[in-house]
Amino acid sequence: MSLPKACIFDLDGVIVDTVPAHYVAWKAMADELNIPFSEEDNEHLKGLSRTESMLKILELGNVTKSENEIADYTTRKNNIYVEIISKMTPQDILPGVLDFIQQLKDNGIATAIGSSSKNTPTILKAVGLDTTFDAIVDGNQVTHSKPDPEVFLKGAAKLGIKPEECVVLEDAISGVEAAKRGGMKCVGVGDPSVLGAADVIVPDLTKMNLGILRNL
Repeated sequence: MSLPKACIFDLDGVIVDTVPAHYVAWKAMADELNIPFSEEDNEHLKGLSRTESMLKILELGNVTKSENEIADYTTRKNNIYVEIISKMTPQDILPGVLDFIQQLKDNGIATAIGSSSKNTPTILKAVGLDTTFDAIVDGNQVTHSKPDPEVFLKGAAKLGIKPEECVVLEDAISGVEAAKRGGMKCVGVGDPSVLGAADVIVPDLTKMNLGILRNL
């Protein structure tokens, strides 16, 4: 069993935990609309675009808004979110991430970011990882958000590596589906009851190693 040629990482929830920042920002919008919005509701927005997320929140409250109003809410949500994430530091990198990336580099395995977030450059710069990866594909470069495989396929293309030789690391159901639809193996990072469709699941990257990659 051989190692893959590349690992493509989702950003939110795999490299850094931006879920609390998203929750604060989306809850501010939901509160304005008098729509109850819980941390569990926030979990269901993982991997979705801003517009899709806003539509989900409106659906929760059975509220209808025009396209312009939706655009206004998503812009203001993003302003709150960016203010929070721009204050992130290297301390916000999740456990095990740096060690695992170093293992990959030591073994000649390429690394990429494949994230739906348009704020990927801001986050990577804030935590000091902006020059760490061989390729970065984010929400500014894709037309279709996950579960469409576009973000991962573009990552593989940027690396010059076939999709079937890449492994994706994901914490969201939509991301796991995107990886599988792109013909890639997928490591789920997080809760096994949520990420059952992944090829293998680890609680976080402290439990990730080359042996797991070989077995894929």
